[in-house]
Amino acid sequence: MPVDYLRTLTATERSRRSNVHLGIFLTFNAGAINAGGFLAVDEYTSHMTGVVSTMADELALGHIDMVLGALTSLIAFVVGAATSAIMINWARRRQSPHEYSMPLLLEAGLLLAFGLLGEYHHAIGTSIALTIAVLSFLMGLQNAMITKVSNAEIRTTHVTGLMTDIGIELGKLLYWNQSPDTVSKPAVRANFDKLKLHSMLVTTFFLGGVLGALGFKHVGYIATVPPAIALAILSSMTFLPERR
Repeated sequence: MPVDYLRTLTATERSRRSNVHLGIFLTFNAGAINAGGFLAVDEYTSHMTGVVSTMADELALGHIDMVLGALTSLIAFVVGAATSAIMINWARRRQSPHEYSMPLLLEAGLLLAFGLLGEYHHAIGTSIALTIAVLSFLMGLQNAMITKVSNAEIRTTHVTGLMTDIGIELGKLLYWNQSPDTVSKPAVRANFDKLKLHSMLVTTFFLGGVLGALGFKHVGYIATVPPAIALAILSSMTFLPERR
């Protein structure tokens, strides 16, 4: 049943299958938010390496306002990750079945807030800086959540680590294993499960980015509504009574 399957994705009892499926969904979502968000605010809000580099560049150029803007994004990301950890640990200590669904429900609300802040920021007096902070908070929240769920096996908001691991496994795959001492020096073997998983995550992030960019290009900030609804539906499954 679809409800039973969706419930497993945010259930407290985890399997590698549920971790992978949740990771693929959230990676697609992160790609869409990151690419669409760039067209909206001219910044990639999940790329903290780029944010720190921007701070360094702008500080060297004497652009203090740009440094403060990047610092705000960095702090928002960290606070988002900390919020996710607090929510998960709070629920875990109380044996709540909503350990992983609550951060996703908050993310759904924040995604709708991003659309509202972006679409009406001139009318309601909000700034693009606040919109960027919301996006950065959201990315930190999601990345910390899936990191705790998968015991740091899956990351969804950036691909640098994924591409590094893909390169490592390809290097193992291409290694020729011609050693005179195969007892003390075991043969090098690629981890095909990791190679497959990380390749899927990178591909999913890219496809989400294409869809997010196309959505913002054609319909604007309203493109945030479908992924927000999908997140809300996914996170609400643990609140439904279980079938006997």
